[in-house]
Amino acid sequence: MAYKLGLIGHPIGHSLSPWIHDQFLDLAGLEGEYKLYEGDHQALPNVLKQLKEKAVDGFNVTVPYKQVIVDYLDDIDEDAKILGAVNTVVNVDGRWKGYSTDGEGYVRSIVEPFPNLLNNNTSVLLLGAGGAARGIYRALVQQQVKTVDIANRSKDKAEAFLALRTGDVKTSVLSYHEAEAQLAEYDLIVQTTSVGMKPHVEDQIIQLDNLSKDTVVSDIVYQPITTSLLKDAKQRGAKIHHGHAMLLYQGQLAFEKWTNKNLDVAHLVDRLENKLRGE
Repeated sequence: MAYKLGLIGHPIGHSLSPWIHDQFLDLAGLEGEYKLYEGDHQALPNVLKQLKEKAVDGFNVTVPYKQVIVDYLDDIDEDAKILGAVNTVVNVDGRWKGYSTDGEGYVRSIVEPFPNLLNNNTSVLLLGAGGAARGIYRALVQQQVKTVDIANRSKDKAEAFLALRTGDVKTSVLSYHEAEAQLAEYDLIVQTTSVGMKPHVEDQIIQLDNLSKDTVVSDIVYQPITTSLLKDAKQRGAKIHHGHAMLLYQGQLAFEKWTNKNLDVAHLVDRLENKLRGE
């Protein structure tokens, strides 16, 4: 069979998802296509009607439709329901089921280069409390790490994350200033906001004066590939983790749900980086 896959969102003209899923199809030895279905809010019902008529096997959902799409689904995975957002839809015998692959995709991307990083002694600091942070927080908590603290400008927004906790994971809500003061306590720092994204490449969400060299600093921004935060961390001798790896691994998980193919994609991280650099 030839798989019919795609992406909905607005705007999505520069999306790398078609390139990523073309690599996955080749790697899996499968026939298929991954197409962009762009439309603003007014056009969305027609875009979804088109996907229904084409009987697509699955599609990804990006901004601004990760919450909106929920109203169009027949079923929704429990984690996606808790998070209130969907980025992957699977056609199951004509019924659409929604999933969120961002959080687990992030965890896969960090475990690949740092296989011993996440355990019950691991302390994590999450910077930001937006949609991406929710998914990553939930996935890290499910790894049963020791602590996942959240630093955000609005403490109220971060405190809402406490409802996502499972098990014995501890969470404190901090200001950015408070987080800066205790950076040395963390094994992993994850930057989840748009701070440092092109064109504001000089911006940095926190100062790293108290950073330990044993800490892994991760930034989900991938344009630029190495943000100001990551450059700073590297200069201080810490280990760094790039955002395009998360992009690849959340795609891997979506592809797995559509095709039941579990691919080893670690070698594609560098190829995706080259693609982002225009090489």
